[in-house]
Amino acid sequence: MASSLNKPELIVNGKRTDGRDFDEIRPLKIVASPLKNADGSAYIEWGNNKILAAVYGPREATPRHLSDPSKAIIKCRYTMAPFSSLSEHNRTGPNRRSIEISKVIKEVFENVVMLTDFPGSQIDIFIEVLQGDGGTRAAGITAASVALASAGIHMRDLPYAVSVGRIGEHLAMDFNMIEDNYSDSDIPMAIAPRNNEILLLQMDGDMSREQMSKAMEMVIKAGEQVSTAQKDALREAYANKAGAKQ
Repeated sequence: MASSLNKPELIVNGKRTDGRDFDEIRPLKIVASPLKNADGSAYIEWGNNKILAAVYGPREATPRHLSDPSKAIIKCRYTMAPFSSLSEHNRTGPNRRSIEISKVIKEVFENVVMLTDFPGSQIDIFIEVLQGDGGTRAAGITAASVALASAGIHMRDLPYAVSVGRIGEHLAMDFNMIEDNYSDSDIPMAIAPRNNEILLLQMDGDMSREQMSKAMEMVIKAGEQVSTAQKDALREAYANKAGAKQ
């Protein structure tokens, strides 16, 4: 979050600056299997975010000495394209933020992919942010989940991610970049919806116990919409694939 100096108004006449209600997420569109050269892929537009996720594998682990004969290993690379936002302009290669996000996304999927079904193999997840406007890690996880499913990777659930935060006394869903930079707290969460298991929870800022409880309720409710979009994308991709074979 940015300094409070010159902090813009985030709530005007009881509404957020983009007109959304506090419990409303940005427009969401997911397309499964847009890339022909990946084993699984997904494209997501979430607000002004535009993100591609691609999955390769299971395949032989490289280098071989890192392989695990009892299960698969997951490698993840999250990157923001140099043109994805003003802050990323002219940057190339991984930075501290992208390395940290890659690590937490890897850990999310290590908890849902049935790794023992693919002993000795490697599953690669690539997430490329083409355009970023806040909440890119949540959108990236949501897209990567669809990409893994489209690759036929065995998972015990289809996780999604969404952020929630606090603006003054108000809790709000799915921050855009300005809200992300100037809010009082921001919490990206990844959830396995079958049992509402928390796979990722990171907090920047602070909340009371009561606010945290309410924030969880908001995430679960908003997650129903995200999960539906994920499943609809996969159904459409499978229907298109079946139609092409006929």
